Amino acid sequence: MRAFFETSIEFLKGVGPQRAILLSKELKIFTFGDLIQHYPFRYEDRTKFYQIAELTDELPFVQVKGRILSKEIIGAGHKKRLVAIFSDGTGQMELVWFQGINWAAEKIKTGVEFVVFGKATRYGSKFNIAHPELEPVININQKPASLHPVYPLTEKLRAKHIESKTLSKFMQELLVVAKEKIRETLPLSLIQRNRFIPKKDALINIHFPPTPEALAAAQSRLKFEELFYIQLRLLKMKVLRKEKFRGLIFNDAGLVTTFYNEHLPFALTNAQKKVIKEIYSDLKSGKQMNRLLQGDVGSGKTIVGFICMLLAIGSKAQAALMAPTEILAQQHFKNLGRYAAKMNLTIELLTGSTKKSDRKRIHERLQDGSLNILIGTHALLEEEVQFHNLGLAIIDEQHRFGVAQRSKLWQKNDNSVPHVLVMTATPIPRTLAMTLYGDLDVSVIDELPAGRKPIKTVHRFDSHRLQVNQFLREQIEAGRQVYMVYPLIEESEKLDLKHLMDGYESVCRAFPDYAISILHGKMKPEAKDFEMLRFVKGETKIMVATTVIEVGVDVPNASVMVIENAERFGLSQLHQLRGRVGRGAEQSYCLLMTNYKLSADSKVRIETMVRTNNGFEIAETDLKLRGPGDLMGTQQSGVLDLLIADLGKDNEILQRAREAAVEILEQDPELKNPENQVIRIQIDSSRKSTMNWSRIS
Repeated sequence: MRAFFETSIEFLKGVGPQRAILLSKELKIFTFGDLIQHYPFRYEDRTKFYQIAELTDELPFVQVKGRILSKEIIGAGHKKRLVAIFSDGTGQMELVWFQGINWAAEKIKTGVEFVVFGKATRYGSKFNIAHPELEPVININQKPASLHPVYPLTEKLRAKHIESKTLSKFMQELLVVAKEKIRETLPLSLIQRNRFIPKKDALINIHFPPTPEALAAAQSRLKFEELFYIQLRLLKMKVLRKEKFRGLIFNDAGLVTTFYNEHLPFALTNAQKKVIKEIYSDLKSGKQMNRLLQGDVGSGKTIVGFICMLLAIGSKAQAALMAPTEILAQQHFKNLGRYAAKMNLTIELLTGSTKKSDRKRIHERLQDGSLNILIGTHALLEEEVQFHNLGLAIIDEQHRFGVAQRSKLWQKNDNSVPHVLVMTATPIPRTLAMTLYGDLDVSVIDELPAGRKPIKTVHRFDSHRLQVNQFLREQIEAGRQVYMVYPLIEESEKLDLKHLMDGYESVCRAFPDYAISILHGKMKPEAKDFEMLRFVKGETKIMVATTVIEVGVDVPNASVMVIENAERFGLSQLHQLRGRVGRGAEQSYCLLMTNYKLSADSKVRIETMVRTNNGFEIAETDLKLRGPGDLMGTQQSGVLDLLIADLGKDNEILQRAREAAVEILEQDPELKNPENQVIRIQIDSSRKSTMNWSRIS
């Protein structure tokens, strides 16, 4: 069976070498297995016929039966088009072709009865359909009326006359020869408990569903199976790691007690205490910790990280913290340096711009064990950075680092694998966390420190600029500082945006009495630091910036953020930016500026920001709007190589799939029971490199 599904697509009737090259380049379809899992993204109901007289602008795709009265080619050059007049007795409409004109002109015959299918658009008093699908009525009568699949395509394929209908024909050919070779891939108990249809029926009905009910049953089965195998893989990795890697045991909490009693500057929240307990129980368990710590901006993850470092140092080990940018690494160094000094601990900073002489000293102190804590950027991963005994590695803003970089830190200790704590201020929806980080244990700080006031968020249109500027003046007079964030640095002809330099000039004109800073990604690091420092010291009152301020920088006195062209930002980015204010005890504000023209998605994003400060609620909405790939930057990395499941919508299915995977692995970790044989065969026959064990191969 495996060999059959690995057959090259060129050997399928109707495909051939040229089309096979196109399909592999454009859709990554190389084999029969790839094609059968190229699922439709929507279906068209071909059971209903409309009359031309009843067409409206609101209708989606429509199907009309009638005759072509006349056809002619109009215009020349790039304005050339084929126009046919089509009538069904109740009215007339135009059918238009801008491409493949000669091919279409041959195909359409006047006087013959056709079924036309496409999106009807009103043009003046008449409707037209551009590039309609056409079938002579004789052919239609031979086919059972049903839901027709529509497949994902690219422009290049369309230009070569490979349409959804072409793929549909390939799929019919394939299913004829493949259906007897499709084997069952889930244990009988799971199929019975969930009342799933057989795998063979699911694959046939996902492409050619006879009824909406048959389609729903096929989708339910295939989505569950895909998520089940992803969860199974992650859970097996977790079990394997816990068995394979012993962890250093840290059970001396003496330093933590001293810090609590003598130096902790504020009381911890209950959420922070709960998380520290979870981490401590990992650190003394003798198993290697791999934990994801989620907490909104300002929820106090860094102090939790420091307390965990104390547990490692108290047991004669070293700790490291890796941040994605120099600004953030310097900030961690400054903040943790204060605590380290009180505890008489040694701490150093290692980044790309650390001087050679300082590097040499840091490397020596790391190796002889006299350095307790090392803070840094990617520079920590360099070959020559060797620890005496690295016990805990903390990674800040995990999504900026790949898994490969995470595993490099594991190799920094010769004797044993260090414990790993991954921290993120990007709230990850539960479904995504379970799928991306299902091999990690997850802790959440879901409470802000006492005394923090929620940030007030308001939406204002550009026409309110004078009132907004007046409000900013009042805030500055009261001693506060302001961030103004722009989406772009240079003017783009395509996007009508106030680019940063323009914005800077208009801010200078509007606020002539105040000193103003500017910050963007194209500035040299020294210039960035100089501008940031002026703002931190309060020498400048307004910081005009791009999203470079999104991660990390703490200015407690900056209590107002204005986001220009807010509709151009994603939800999680807006939430991250907003988190830059609200660091002090004063009331903070976030003003979202937009023009009046807003898309439906933009409206949802702006309304969500105004309504809630809850990062997880925001992340859930973002997932529904944008999909998982965009949200975590995983589309390119192949982490979420999903064929049919949708993490934005299939939360409940994912939950069931994970529970089923947990139950099976608890009862039969090696999958040796006869009933689980199908799972073993499926895993073994899947490509070793693929993340998604549900694939046919």
